[in-house]
Amino acid sequence: MATPIGINDAVVTLNAGTQVALGIGLAIMMFSVALGLKAEDFAFLKTHPRSMVIGLFAQIIALPAVTLLLIHLINPEPGIALGMMIVACCPGGNVSNLYTRLSRGHTAFSVALTTCSSLFSAAVLPFAILFWTGLYEPTRELVKTIDIDRGSFIMQTSITLLLPLLSGFALAHLKPRLAQKLLKVFMPLAVALLITLVAVGVGTNTSLLVDFGTTILPIVALHNASAFLTGWLTGAFLIKNRAKARALTFEVGIQNSGLGLLIVLSQFKGLGSAALILATWSVWHLLGGFTLMTVFRAKDRMQPTPILIPREEQNGL
Repeated sequence: MATPIGINDAVVTLNAGTQVALGIGLAIMMFSVALGLKAEDFAFLKTHPRSMVIGLFAQIIALPAVTLLLIHLINPEPGIALGMMIVACCPGGNVSNLYTRLSRGHTAFSVALTTCSSLFSAAVLPFAILFWTGLYEPTRELVKTIDIDRGSFIMQTSITLLLPLLSGFALAHLKPRLAQKLLKVFMPLAVALLITLVAVGVGTNTSLLVDFGTTILPIVALHNASAFLTGWLTGAFLIKNRAKARALTFEVGIQNSGLGLLIVLSQFKGLGSAALILATWSVWHLLGGFTLMTVFRAKDRMQPTPILIPREEQNGL
């Protein structure tokens, strides 16, 4: 009888063709994101610089710092801690824009934050991952045992993220009509490819989900709740605007965990515990966001005074 593997030894197995497809899928995803960028997405940065600085601080600094604190408090397995750190370093997900709008939050603020954090992460994500994981000894030692070539990791990840993003953004700026036509092709292609890759990964690694799901889910739920709370507290106390606080709540709580999962599978040798954190987060943050959106809408129905946002600021999905 085979000895059951521990979560530290779990590895998501992918064949060579799937690994190549991961890189292609990642590039297509970033290119598709850039095709959808508009000049007005950056206008908010000029007109509301303080809100943007606070929002980016919450996304880029506060969330990884809170994650590091949470890791010290719960002391998870090193691979789980690595997955949590990678999630925290990823940019906000576009679903945050939808939840913000449905919650009567500040949609323009949400879109601007998603855009800026995506661009920022494309340039510095590998540096951020290595920096934050290096602040916790177990993850620092784990990265050493995985024997990642740091220079190659930084170069490959930056090129895979940055070049498609810059190409898509340049095309969206120079040929906006062509970009919109290509977006209708590349976005569904990226989504279909990612769903296929995830399905293949889940299908060939079902035993990992069965064996470790009960261990992973409570950690993901606690981590995601901490992320939502970080966004809300930052917006409520530093920006002091209810609509922007709601936008920031979703922006920090909804992460592009699909991007993080691709990085784990392609750069961290399919480390099972980290991959499970990111895969579970991909589903859980949607449920958490939907729950919060429902709470916000219910609260509004009980409020005599609705949230009013200037028409010119409430744009941009």
